[in-house]
This record gives sequence, C-alpha cells and structure tokens, in this order.
Amino acid sequence: MASDGFAAVGRRRVGAAAFLTLDRLHLRGPDGRGVTRVVVRHPGAVALVPLLDDDVLLISQYRSALGRTLLELPAGKLDVAGEPPEETARRELQEEMGYDPRDLELLASIYTTPGFSDEHMLIYLATGLTEVPASPHGAEEEVAKRVRLPVSQIRPMLDSGGIEDAKTLIGLSLFLARS
Repeated sequence: MASDGFAAVGRRRVGAAAFLTLDRLHLRGPDGRGVTRVVVRHPGAVALVPLLDDDVLLISQYRSALGRTLLELPAGKLDVAGEPPEETARRELQEEMGYDPRDLELLASIYTTPGFSDEHMLIYLATGLTEVPASPHGAEEEVAKRVRLPVSQIRPMLDSGGIEDAKTLIGLSLFLARS
C-alpha cells in the first residue's frame, strides 16, 4: 500500500467510548517534518440492499449526530468477535428488518470517512428473503420505520435528494448499475 512517503512514528490513545477509540498519530512526512493527526478507530460495518419482489427494503431511523431521521439501508457494526462479515449482515437484516437472506453478493468494499476514520464497510445485495421475527436493538431501531421502496422509484429518489446517507447512495447506485 502506497504511503506517499509518510511513516507512522508514534501513536497515543486519547479516548474511547462504546465501540470507538480515538488515537493521536504522529507521522513523519515525505519532507521529514512531523505531522499529528487524530483518527477515529471503528470496528467496521456491513450494509445491505435487501431485494424483496420488486422492492428494496430501507429503514427510516433517527440519527442523534444529525438530530433527525434518515432513510437508509439496514446496516450494523462488526462487533461480534470472530463473526464473519456475511454472518453479521444476515444477523443485522434479521434484527432490523425481520428477513433472512438466502443469498448475499458483495457489491462494494468502501471506507466511509477516510479523512478522519478507519471505518471499513462491506455492502451486500441480499436476495431470497424469508420473513423471520425482527429483534431491534436500541431505542432508535425500536421505533424505526421499515420502508418498501419500489425499484422503479430508486432513481427518482436518488435524483431528488431523498437519500442523503452515503452508504445508501452507494448501495442503491451500484444496485441500479447492475440491473
């Protein structure tokens, strides 16, 4: 992996909360000068484009960082030690949406915010859905609304700015590109 002449020369953990940690990195730049950067460490995540008949399933949930609700793909953290990402994806779809996917196909492997975080996300297409009991976790998921968006309405929704979440924009755009 190219480093463009940057080398890590030190790291200090400056904070931790829930599943996130905050590190202060000390780097040497290509010209030899020292540089300090703060980085949010994240365990990684998965997101799914669940296809049910001619609809994509989305979740409308409150996001405290924004103070409002967003329409998003179902997603979740890689927070169970040793659990493969595909199993995390299955578990999250079951918990949040009440569906178990027969098939998962990787659509994308992305870094969500590389300017300050190492969060890596895998986005899957989920097909062959079977209904199962949902088991939402947390206050936001408990009151979230499940939304069926007809595939024919994805492009108009993207074009109108009705989707603002990055993983959802990427996942839906990739889904449309392959259709």
